[in-house]
Amino acid sequence: MISSLHGTVLHAGSDTVDIEVGGMGFTVAVPPDVARTARVGESLRLHTQLIVRDDAFSLYGFAERAQSALFTTLLSVTGVGPKSALGVLSAMSVDQIAQAVADDDDAPFRRVSGIGPKTAKLIVVQLAGKLAPTATAATATTTVDATTGRVVAALVGLGWSERVAVDAVETVATDASDADRAQVPALLRLALAHLGPARQGAARAEAGRG
Repeated sequence: MISSLHGTVLHAGSDTVDIEVGGMGFTVAVPPDVARTARVGESLRLHTQLIVRDDAFSLYGFAERAQSALFTTLLSVTGVGPKSALGVLSAMSVDQIAQAVADDDDAPFRRVSGIGPKTAKLIVVQLAGKLAPTATAATATTTVDATTGRVVAALVGLGWSERVAVDAVETVATDASDADRAQVPALLRLALAHLGPARQGAARAEAGRG
């Protein structure tokens, strides 16, 4: 097993890097963030997993040991191969994956390229109880929940019905950055932009009928 590589970057593509270690060159499939930060001629250390198949030996590398370990765990899920596992780790952090599994929420996995609804659900079901969200991730989730609640309350105070407000906030929160989801002003601005003036009259009329 090749568990790590530490050498000089020979080439960096969009999703692979070539590393020279002891006179030998290794091509390693990596998440995009690793490929972007790799610089030719500079030193790079990767935690790696070697996948052996009848027709190929493939190396997958990660900046953190936790990512490498989770890569192996994802491979235990029915229907998840090395490319799909790498795709998940390219789109989500270790904490985000653990939190989604703990919340029984397959939506983040369905947004990963190459992961269908069935496989997304299998990831959540088969990894349940195997991953523990860190305290930081749990705190971040609590903060986001409190933020969305305050934004919904603000929209209701502006005359929107609660149902319309909740739908709007959930919609914009899905595509918002982590920073925007955690800030009331930013999330409120996105929700108002989503609702738009054209929908405001109808929403307020609905609230009046309620």
